[in-house]
Amino acid sequence: MTQTDSQCEHITVHTVTQTSPCPILSCVEKAPKYAHVSLIPVADSDQSSCNQPSASGVLQDVHISPLLMEDFLELARENTEKDLETCGVLGAFLEHGTYYVTTLIIPKQESTSSSCEALKEEEFFAIQNDRSLFPVGWIHTHPSQSCFMSSIDLHTHFSYQAMVPEAFAIVMAPTDKSRSYGIFRLSDPGGMRVLKECEESGFHPHGEPADGSPIYEHCANVYTNTNLRFEIFDLR
Repeated sequence: MTQTDSQCEHITVHTVTQTSPCPILSCVEKAPKYAHVSLIPVADSDQSSCNQPSASGVLQDVHISPLLMEDFLELARENTEKDLETCGVLGAFLEHGTYYVTTLIIPKQESTSSSCEALKEEEFFAIQNDRSLFPVGWIHTHPSQSCFMSSIDLHTHFSYQAMVPEAFAIVMAPTDKSRSYGIFRLSDPGGMRVLKECEESGFHPHGEPADGSPIYEHCANVYTNTNLRFEIFDLR
């Protein structure tokens, strides 16, 4: 049994064959009989912070399985123990005005303790295109940092939100004692304008949006849904 197989042993595993990319491992989560849908709460410690949900435009609701986040954290565990970040891409389909996240793709990647860069993007683009999925966001770990969006994270997320306004970023921070994960988006138009005009790279400070809004905020339109089936493609 390979290491990836052992990490996926709690979910159904089968091989998916495609012309592009090569045959890969896919983990399909079985849906429970009864669903429970709930809005993802904002941590109590953030109630007075600047990162609050705002009515920045009308957004479609997004549903995601809480098990998808748990499975991603398990697949990232080896990297987390080495203090290396892990990232994944989220794909969803749109039905009756709601996005349903059905696919997690973990691309080939290069990681450090504070950054993660996806490689061979054509591989996960092929999966998204084959399934007619919307790129609704991404997920990554902060193995030894707190749960927040760094300047590099903000630039990464800008490209997603520019394509799909509902796009969100999940930060998994297993060592953060106050909040183990957060689901964020850039404020719009304030935060989006700041990132669009920023030409810096690497870690750097950003100014506050001119309209006084936070540069990023907790998502107020993302719900956990225990009845969602999903696939995990680990391309590493």
